[in-house]
Amino acid sequence: MKIDLDALRQIERDKGLDFHTVVEAFETAMASSYKRSAEAIGDEARVTVDRVSGEVSLFVQELDDDGNVVSEWREEPTDFGRIVAQTAKQVLLQRLREAEREATYGEFVGREGDIVAGQVSLQGNVTLIELGRTEALLPYSEQIPNERLEHGAFTRGVVIEVRKQLKGAQIVASRTHPALVVGLFALEVPEIEEGIVEIKGIAREAGHRTKVAVMSNDPDVDPVGACVGPGGQRARSVQKELHADELERIDIVRWADEPEELVANALSPAKVANVYLYPDDGTAMVVVPDYQLSLAIGREGQNARLAARLTGWRIDIKSETQFAEEQRAFQEAFEAGLIDEYGNPLSEEGERAIASAVESAQAVRATALEQDDEVDAADATAEPSGPDSTDMPVTEQRPPAVPTAEPDTAPAPEASTAADAAPEPDLAGAEADASVASDDAPEPPEDRA
Repeated sequence: MKIDLDALRQIERDKGLDFHTVVEAFETAMASSYKRSAEAIGDEARVTVDRVSGEVSLFVQELDDDGNVVSEWREEPTDFGRIVAQTAKQVLLQRLREAEREATYGEFVGREGDIVAGQVSLQGNVTLIELGRTEALLPYSEQIPNERLEHGAFTRGVVIEVRKQLKGAQIVASRTHPALVVGLFALEVPEIEEGIVEIKGIAREAGHRTKVAVMSNDPDVDPVGACVGPGGQRARSVQKELHADELERIDIVRWADEPEELVANALSPAKVANVYLYPDDGTAMVVVPDYQLSLAIGREGQNARLAARLTGWRIDIKSETQFAEEQRAFQEAFEAGLIDEYGNPLSEEGERAIASAVESAQAVRATALEQDDEVDAADATAEPSGPDSTDMPVTEQRPPAVPTAEPDTAPAPEASTAADAAPEPDLAGAEADASVASDDAPEPPEDRA
């Protein structure tokens, strides 16, 4: 008996499977059909198909008690065609479906972090992205807040998990994961694809704001300019892909190996006067001009929070006036012998002095925030100082005595309630804030702004 190999090759093309996989599925189906037929003999059956001629051979086997083949001979059933028509088709289709599932799993396993694209398919409460022969699940928790995905609309997502299940592979995609932004920039910026520009870190609150830190391996290529693109075109293309209605703000800044410089960059567009590092508790105390305080903190603490995720440092933001008031009060307490040089109390009176200094500084902070809200928008959104500018000093030197020695004793409610002082600058304007926590960075501590 012979079979038309062209029919199997057509299945190969239609299903996107390997030809040998299709032939093996056919052989299994034929053997299964023979064992269910009325003229079946022996314990087992084996079918082979010649890959060149299409010749089909059936072998019947006898097995011992342990399942080993003790004898085998070739059979020529008289009604083999009828058997194929009735039973083999169902077995063949089942085997092909199993092969398709295995092929899908093999195609996507190990592709976590890759961008996938397709049409949205809404099936009740389930959202899927059609990917040709398969589909990716887009859970509600992985959808951008307030984004409405229309059935049939084109969208992109990033693969975050590939699960192997009884019915095949289940691909899970996300539109909130930071890797989606990284992948979209790689699609839009040739310099990233070529390895000239690297995204060193990213911090994202999906649907609202993302900070991206970039560096260049070529001194002649500006990494920020490459990612922003002419007139902001590249960055805006990424924005539009992230949210169809209200664009998610993307801040792009230069990466810095020095932590104090990275912290200062991460808080842009706010201008930073000084950065003091406290490695023992992972705190970076940042001093900003009074009129930049709420801009540095951000709406509901968002700017400071993302900067902390990017840098891996707990960020404590103070205005220049607040910082000066604290230093004055602590200096007086130190000279009076109430505290030591690190701001630790030496007596109950010293504890009261610290509490009074913190309370006074917080009052100054609140006043600065109130005044900041009244500042002209042009001042609040002025061109921020970039990491290479000379008017933004940073230092590792500690001030003589600051309350960060007790990081949990000085509440800062403004960090969670303050709104941005003015409209945020256009992404194409200057290097906006975009600190990004690298993969090996420690989990950023809680924002202390």
